[in-house]
Amino acid sequence: MNKFWLITLGIIAGIVALSNLGPIIGLAVSLLVVYAGVHYYLRSISALAKFWWAFVGVLGGLAAISNVPALIGVAALAALWMIYRQWNGQSVSVTAVKESDPFTNFEQQWNKLNK
Repeated sequence: MNKFWLITLGIIAGIVALSNLGPIIGLAVSLLVVYAGVHYYLRSISALAKFWWAFVGVLGGLAAISNVPALIGVAALAALWMIYRQWNGQSVSVTAVKESDPFTNFEQQWNKLNK
């Protein structure tokens, strides 16, 4: 990709990421509240404590839902990372990790043993 377009896309992605910095921080805090609510819910013994931590987790979940625009900022940060890697000449690929089927590997090994 041409350096001019990398600079242009980098500037645009940087502006979008900076403009969504508040929602990104809000999303991070609300996800921490959800994590704490679930963590302490699973560790609590009494019904009142379970109710309280479930309530805390639900409030954190509602706060996380209200910070949905932060996903645009996270996508802009990912774009900045890809632009940085492209600028430095490193390969940029977005591929899903393929899980190997254990039975396929077993069949290959079995065929090698039977030869």
